[in-house]
Amino acid sequence: MTNEELQALTEKLSLERFGRPFTHQVFFNSRLRTTGGRYHLRDHHIDINPKMVAAGSQVLTGVILHELCHYHLHLTGRDYHHRSRDFKVLLKRVGGSRFAPAVGKVNGWEYRCQGCGVKIFRQRRFNVRRYRCARCGGRFRLLGRVSVTPSQNDGEKSNDD
Repeated sequence: MTNEELQALTEKLSLERFGRPFTHQVFFNSRLRTTGGRYHLRDHHIDINPKMVAAGSQVLTGVILHELCHYHLHLTGRDYHHRSRDFKVLLKRVGGSRFAPAVGKVNGWEYRCQGCGVKIFRQRRFNVRRYRCARCGGRFRLLGRVSVTPSQNDGEKSNDD
């Protein structure tokens, strides 16, 4: 998706969901790492993380609607902050996403309990002689360094291997 296609999509969503035009610019910003998008108060433009496109059209639409909530509330003089009631009500009404999903890969360490066999993932390495499994009290064995997607990183993995 190009910046022009993103601009057209944002203008279309603004008219359909808010009934108001989006008259400023929206761009992809590859420097965004942990956020789905950003609304700028000074010049009213919006930055979108390009990783949101790879996450799917529904995710991208949710992020755009979230940023448009900030945009329209700010321009109408209402409270545009995440904590405000106006923001939460408008976001729910238009169907925007409250939080952007985590995207990309996370590097970390994988361990297996020698007692029950459960696999766990940790971003920081720990001393296997010092800690024990909470389920069975067994010792952990370091399997190695791994890269996982955030959907796989739910703390403990199932024992399906």
